[in-house]
This record gives sequence, C-alpha cells and structure tokens, in this order.
Amino acid sequence: MAKVLGIGGVFVKAEDTAALEAWYQRVLGFEASEHGGAMWPPPANGFTLWSPFKATTDYFAPSTQALMLNLRVDDIDGMVAGVEAAGETILGRQDESYGRFAWLMDPQGLKIELWEHLEAPA
Repeated sequence: MAKVLGIGGVFVKAEDTAALEAWYQRVLGFEASEHGGAMWPPPANGFTLWSPFKATTDYFAPSTQALMLNLRVDDIDGMVAGVEAAGETILGRQDESYGRFAWLMDPQGLKIELWEHLEAPA
C-alpha cells in the first residue's frame, strides 16, 4: 500500500517574500538557497523545502488558504488511486524531472500537494 513518507515542504504566501525570508534567516537561522527558501536534506534522499510565494500566486488555487501542505509519498500512482478510492477528487497531476505531483483539497479547503521525489538527472 502506498504511504506518506513525511513532509515534502511548507509553502507560504507573503506580501513581501524577501522580508519574510530575511526574518526566518535572522530569527530562526534558515540558510537561504540561491533560489530563495531554505532546504534541509533528509537522511536518505530528497529534501525538505521552505519557500515563500508571492501573495498574488495562484499556485495554491482553488484554496484561499495562505498555506499549502506538500507531502512526500513513495508511490504517486498508488496514492492517487487510494485518494480516488476514498471518494476524493484529484485536482491535477504533473510530472517533472525532479518529481511527480498530484493535488487535492482537504475538508477545510487546504490544498495538499502529493510529491514523489525523483532523483534529478545527472
């Protein structure tokens, strides 16, 4: 059975992403990557990503929440099948060189991004 492996990332809308990123660097010691946000490698593979998004982003749509939950999964196809078998709707899917994604909404309107990590091509 497919299972969630952990948190894949926390994505935050912000009016001023640079100021929010600077606060996390200053107050909590986040080390920003060259592309913004902070990453921490897990013990085995992949990474955990923290990244502010512009307040005007539509990436969290159709949710109006200021947060989107990204969950790492070991088998995106199995997870999607399980979500659909539970009577929930997958909003979309996308495959990239670094991972495979699917989205759904929780009962409170929080968008959830399921992410199967793929090793980047060498």
